[in-house]
Amino acid sequence: MGIAQLNEEENTITIQAKIILYGDASYDNLSEVLAKNIADHWNEPRATVVIKNKEYRVLFDIIGEYAPALEPIDVLQNDNALNNYYRIEEFAEGDISFVDGVNSNTGYFKLANLLNNSTTAAHEFGHSLGLDHPAQLDIRGQGTPGIMYPRGSIVDPPFQYDPNAAPGTNGGTLNPFVRKVLQSDIDNLQLQKLSFNKNGLALIGDFTSVWHEKQIPVHRI
Repeated sequence: MGIAQLNEEENTITIQAKIILYGDASYDNLSEVLAKNIADHWNEPRATVVIKNKEYRVLFDIIGEYAPALEPIDVLQNDNALNNYYRIEEFAEGDISFVDGVNSNTGYFKLANLLNNSTTAAHEFGHSLGLDHPAQLDIRGQGTPGIMYPRGSIVDPPFQYDPNAAPGTNGGTLNPFVRKVLQSDIDNLQLQKLSFNKNGLALIGDFTSVWHEKQIPVHRI
C-alpha cells in the first residue's frame, strides 16, 4: 500500500511507499536493494494516466527501512499508510513469497526469491497496490509478460525457463525474472478512480496489519 500524490503543476502522480523489513534473514542493505528494485521496475515503463482529460506521468518513490527491533504491536497498531511490513527468512513454506492478499501492507518473503534482480518484490508490491493475477494465464503470442503474471503462466518460448521446452511442461512456463511492469499494469491500478483530497493525496491499497512469526521446517521421521 502507499499514498498517491497528485501534482497538477508538474503533471505527475507519485506513488510513495516505505518497505520495512524484519526477520532473521533481513539486513540493512537488503531494505535499500528491495526498495530500489521495486521503484526501478515500476518506473521502467515511464507510464502515464489520464485524469479529467489531462495526462499525468506516474512515478514511484519507494524507500526501505531495516527494523530488527520491530515488535508485533508496531505492525498491529500502525496507522501510517506509507508502511509495508515484510518478514524475510531463508525458509518459507512451499518456497514461496507472499503478501496477505490484494490490497495489503504485510507479507512474508523467502530471501532466495528476492536476490539477483528478481521481480518477486515488484510482483508482490503490485498485489499490495490492488492488483491480482490476470485471469488468462496463457499469453502466447502477446510478447513480454506483465509483472502480475504468476509462475506457471504459459508464455512465448523466449520467456520460459527453457526456450526449447514444450509449453506447460517442465521448463516450459514463465521464468519470473523476465516479467516487466508495462503500461497495462499501470492502467490496471485505476489511478483515475482514486479519491484525492484537497492536498492531492489518496490512499492506494489498504491495511492488513499482520505480524508474521518465523516459519520453521518440519522434519518428519
